[in-house]
Amino acid sequence: MTIKPLFLATAALALVAAKEAPKQPAAPASISAKDKATGAKAHPELLAEFGGAYTGPQAAYVTKVGQKIAVQSGLSNAQGDFTITLLNSPVNNAFAIPGGYVYVTRQLMGLMNNEAELASVLGHEVGHVAARHSQKRSSKATLGGLGAIAATVLGGVVAGSDGAKLGQQLGGNLATRYVMGYSRTQEYEADDLGVAYLAKAGYDPMAASTMLASLAAQTSLESRMAGQTGNSMPKWAMSHPDPASRVTRAAQKAAAAGAVKNKVVNQDAFMAALNGVMYDDDPKQGIVDGQTFRHPDLMLTFTAPNGFALNNGTQSVSVSGASGKGEFSGATYAGDMTAYIGQVFKTVGGQTALPTSAVTMGETNGLKTGSASANATNSQGQALTVNVVAYEFSPTSAFHFVTIRGAGSVDPFTGMYSSMRRLTAAEASAVKARKISVVTVKSGDTVQSLADKMAYGDNKLERFMVLNALKTGETLKSGRKVKLIVY
Repeated sequence: MTIKPLFLATAALALVAAKEAPKQPAAPASISAKDKATGAKAHPELLAEFGGAYTGPQAAYVTKVGQKIAVQSGLSNAQGDFTITLLNSPVNNAFAIPGGYVYVTRQLMGLMNNEAELASVLGHEVGHVAARHSQKRSSKATLGGLGAIAATVLGGVVAGSDGAKLGQQLGGNLATRYVMGYSRTQEYEADDLGVAYLAKAGYDPMAASTMLASLAAQTSLESRMAGQTGNSMPKWAMSHPDPASRVTRAAQKAAAAGAVKNKVVNQDAFMAALNGVMYDDDPKQGIVDGQTFRHPDLMLTFTAPNGFALNNGTQSVSVSGASGKGEFSGATYAGDMTAYIGQVFKTVGGQTALPTSAVTMGETNGLKTGSASANATNSQGQALTVNVVAYEFSPTSAFHFVTIRGAGSVDPFTGMYSSMRRLTAAEASAVKARKISVVTVKSGDTVQSLADKMAYGDNKLERFMVLNALKTGETLKSGRKVKLIVY
């Protein structure tokens, strides 16, 4: 949190049920001057929304692969017409916009196991642009204020950490306008185009299927860790293909693509490029560690209730559980706690004026606090209680929680409110980033022994297996390269 709308799991990679055959997309038009201007204008805004560009040799490698696959689309024969960006985001995400701009997050790159899989993801996103899917969307994200919050982050069931990052600013989020609203038919079209691009570029077209399988496994794992069922999906994604269908279908399309000489995979080159890439949260944006959030730059920390999942975004942190949902963020503060809380409620309500209680002043761990509540009703007619609890960190700096629960229910967040405090200098300096370490399997290494080295307190084996696309019961041969997440 650098004070990051909460990330959405991109519709381009959304995973839910569908049984619909795609239509053959029309031949792509070349990149127009209008598209170039539109993309150039949107690019810096998208970088700001997604944590900025991740720089270094990894970024140069992604650009090289992305430009190689993008020219297969027919949008342009010049690789230089495509701007490929590796994003500094801890979310499994990828998308593309008109004008030749293609994006993939470092987190999603970490889930890949070879260059062909990287090319498959980038090719899928270019496919959306080549088929002009953004211009053909039948629906747009127009939710705002309480409607957006209650219906998304704070409303229905959301799957996995990516789902929990579903855009808090759903109506105004620039990226939302490009990646929301793709139909299941369009997803299949982009899958088909991505497989075709892989074959034309000489890559193993089966990489699209293996990449989708890894993404499906990661989504399922995150859902289980969040205490949700593997079938829990955001409502906006209900029109999209389920992972099993896409994996199977991509494999069929790859087989139909015919023989590809050499079937380039480039695993060693990919692993060499991936080694050392940051994974999960960037300490400059705050770190989620289990139930606790720490931000060394903002010098603050708090702990979510047991059973609740924390997910860090660019401008806020979501808190998601069965009995309530919320977010932590900051806003402009001029020393007036009552005015600050009033502005937060206005932002939450949007065009709906919420009947709020009087602000109650207090103190929490040496911080001046203010709190108030309001009654509201979501789009399903459910009565809700909205709480705002704010903390003054300096005369010009404040942060706050907004939480929503069913009206009349016990507030599950009281312990979280009281856990807010300043970090000590020693605590702030101890916050460390995780990174990917590529290691070579040695004689005697096992799946379990390597998984034990993962920098997590839970689900080490499951995380290691998904990260390396391992099947249950699979053994490791000496000399194989695998990924670990370490500090």
